[in-house]
Amino acid sequence: MSDTLIAAADNAIPLVALTEGELADFLEGASGFVRGLAEAESFKAKSGQLLRVAGADGGTEQVLLGLGSDGKTDGLRAAAAKLPAGDYALSGADGLDATEAAIAWGLGGYRFDRYKPSKESRARLVRPAGADLALATAVVHACHLARDMVNTPANDMGPLQIETIARELAEKFGAEIAVVTGEDLHEANYPAVHAVGRAAAPHRAPRMIEMSWGEASAPLVAIVGKGVVFDTGGLDIKPSSGMRLMKKDMGGAAHALALAWMVMAAKLPVRLVLLVPAVENAISGDAMRPGDVIASRKGLSIEIGNTDAEGRLILADALARAAELEPVLTIDMATLTGAARVALGPQVIPFYTPDDDLAAEIAAASLAAADPLWRMPLWAGYAESVESEIADLKNDPDAWAQAGSMTAALFLQHFAPKSGWAHLDIFAWNPKGRPGWPAGGEAQAVRALFHLLRTRYP
Repeated sequence: MSDTLIAAADNAIPLVALTEGELADFLEGASGFVRGLAEAESFKAKSGQLLRVAGADGGTEQVLLGLGSDGKTDGLRAAAAKLPAGDYALSGADGLDATEAAIAWGLGGYRFDRYKPSKESRARLVRPAGADLALATAVVHACHLARDMVNTPANDMGPLQIETIARELAEKFGAEIAVVTGEDLHEANYPAVHAVGRAAAPHRAPRMIEMSWGEASAPLVAIVGKGVVFDTGGLDIKPSSGMRLMKKDMGGAAHALALAWMVMAAKLPVRLVLLVPAVENAISGDAMRPGDVIASRKGLSIEIGNTDAEGRLILADALARAAELEPVLTIDMATLTGAARVALGPQVIPFYTPDDDLAAEIAAASLAAADPLWRMPLWAGYAESVESEIADLKNDPDAWAQAGSMTAALFLQHFAPKSGWAHLDIFAWNPKGRPGWPAGGEAQAVRALFHLLRTRYP
């Protein structure tokens, strides 16, 4: 993980950031050469637009960067991906938060090169004046971890690998960690986690990971992440087209680990508990079957209507564990439903909470961090769609309810803490690449959630 954010550099190239509204005044004070170049290259300061200005020796004297009409940091994220190798020093951009500008640059410089290493150097940004470089670097590294985990194929990212990453994170920040694996899940009362993961090969056995950090007297925040390392669909097997990207079904776990990294790096005054059920939804003679009724940690019985609706089952046990700890805030993240993408597409993440005040906090944090989230309703009229005739609940809602992401959230609500809970149905993937957002794994929602936590617990 190479750093694209640096503290200082000799002879850094000036990177002049301009909004569309600032361009005219800038050009008025610039040389005739720069004005003519901007006109010839149709430089309008659109977001991410770049204009290289050469000096007398032919080298780059400065680069103009467009911030668009709203002056958001997206332009910096795109610039980090498009600019050639070199060191750059930001100027202008008076309306930007310096730390957020640094974060945007760091995110834009991401590459996944584990299997196809690149020798090409990346553009680096000198710490913008006033930026908290340590904080920005921690956020960038955490988001890169999430993207790396999502991009890594399942043969190299099984339950054990997720556990290993969690242990490394615990060691890095002095956290406590406990892991329950395989048949021991029964004794520890995680029956749903075991039921989903029991069909996997022994070296990919299911496990429940619990990490805790911070002072015991601090407000307790629980972060829960779905860790299905690969989802075949189980006996209700997915078609090949639906299985192709299922290496990313552990995106919730990756995002939970990333958010935990940010919280611990910032030393927020909270008691953090991270809960990650890590399983493979495999197919074998021991796989759970449609029609089975399984137990859950909370004591509610669950009829299995579809073995491909497995994520909510492992989250049920994890959320029940969170509820036992009586947190003031619980956040769960999961690549849970295709219905969420039908509703909001790949770039906007739906979240669910019955708490209006918490919803307002999340919405405000989303805007502040430029990390798009949108509240969806927990519509009580659909609650009966997850009721079973032979068990307390069923994991596949009745077809009449139609709202698949919403009914999944309603299912989870049965197990979640009664207050201070939010569920995010993330995608964790860019199906279409663009500068600063390469195709593949993406870190979504975690910067907004970190902003929420920093604001609430300064």
